[in-house]
Amino acid sequence: MILLQDILYKVGIRSVKGKLDVAVKDLQIDSRKAEKGSVFIAIKGSHADGHQFIESVTEKKPVAIICEVFPERLSDEITYVQVENSAEAAGLMAHNFYGQPSEKLRLVGVTGTNGKTTIATLLFKLFEGLGYKSGLLSTVQNHIGDTIIPATHTTPDAISLNALLRQMVDAGCSHAFMETSSHAIDQHRIAGLKFTGGIFSNITHDHLDYHKTFEEYIRVKKSFFDSLPSTAFAISNADEKRGAVMLQNTNAKKYFYGLKSLADFKGKILENNLTGLVMAVDDQEVHFRLIGEFNAYNLMAVYASAICLGEEKQEILRCLSVLSGAEGRFDYIVSQKEKIIGIVDYAHTPDALINVLTTIEKLRKSGEQIITVVGCGGDRDKTKRPIMGEVACKYSDKVVFTSDNPRSEDAAQIIKDMEEGLSTAAKRKFISIADRKEAIKTATSLAKPSDILLIAGKGHEKYQEIKGVKYPFDDKAVLKEMFEMLEK
Repeated sequence: MILLQDILYKVGIRSVKGKLDVAVKDLQIDSRKAEKGSVFIAIKGSHADGHQFIESVTEKKPVAIICEVFPERLSDEITYVQVENSAEAAGLMAHNFYGQPSEKLRLVGVTGTNGKTTIATLLFKLFEGLGYKSGLLSTVQNHIGDTIIPATHTTPDAISLNALLRQMVDAGCSHAFMETSSHAIDQHRIAGLKFTGGIFSNITHDHLDYHKTFEEYIRVKKSFFDSLPSTAFAISNADEKRGAVMLQNTNAKKYFYGLKSLADFKGKILENNLTGLVMAVDDQEVHFRLIGEFNAYNLMAVYASAICLGEEKQEILRCLSVLSGAEGRFDYIVSQKEKIIGIVDYAHTPDALINVLTTIEKLRKSGEQIITVVGCGGDRDKTKRPIMGEVACKYSDKVVFTSDNPRSEDAAQIIKDMEEGLSTAAKRKFISIADRKEAIKTATSLAKPSDILLIAGKGHEKYQEIKGVKYPFDDKAVLKEMFEMLEK
């Protein structure tokens, strides 16, 4: 039996009305799921305020309600706890309710604009290859050893997150690797977790619809490293201009990786082609299956983290050399007859799109065209749309603007926003086709033998969200279908 007083450990409490020695059945932040015996935590979210639902929850007879402001009417049958920050309280309470699972794992958080999924996934695959049972929390999917659990957010809510970590502990996992998004940090979803280490990849233009300014986005990312304990390690990209800033106030042991700057873990690209990367890693030559400079950075982050976790250099490099990356990250197929190279990538920020397209530029041979299909998500940062349009046209020979996940917005308007960033020269390169399947079909028909076709923005996603409805849609499956039509 878990008592309310036990799960309030470390929570900033202002006032209590009622008894604390009451049994708790579960924790809920969704008022619809609260029931008799539950503790309902009223969180002020970006879309709704949980305090608005306290009255309806009261009728379900929860054992307690956690809130920042007491409701006007209090029930004698319910304990009310006023806290300084409900979102932070949810994280701390969930950690306590599930028996502090992060303290029983070696938990590593990965943050940054690009590379989070690949780094976390490679770490998971590496440690499984090294003989450890491990857990993964990522945008693509969550893993508890061999068991796959579909992912709904980059970082789950605090209660789901701690429940997953508890499952990992119960399943015998020794390590866990998680993407730690700026939203999750800002919304205190990781409050209370004990991290063994943190990794910073890079920071570029993204999520300004949420954070409003780039400075605030940086501050939130940095706060993750500021909160790491002295027992942890903090690893950052020496070649990223804000790499040192991220670690300047951390108590953790600091390490840097890089390809160009002085670093604790030094890599150098010797060869980069469609068969993979050949690199010197701390002066040892290794062939990797992953492609591109951006993946060279991802590999160095993984290598540095594994060393900090106490693994042996030769074993790390041996295991890393045979690994493939995450689904939908520079995921490529080749049409049998025409030998058109099709690449599906999650690139949905200007910097990620530049990374992928400059990598393709280095891989293509003389006379091969780069044809890009790209869109931008609705209800998200609008300021990056014209930049995405300009980047796609600058680094491609032909471009098809299309819909991504328009969500509640009009796909045609999103495409117009992308067109605003185009120079006169760029305007000669693009066409617009709002229907994504038709856009991929058209791009395929524009390709000549050995051309390179990039489908950007959605990567691993298996749906397209239009006006609140998620329709089945898989870029890679559609691309395969188009390639098969070419073969007929």
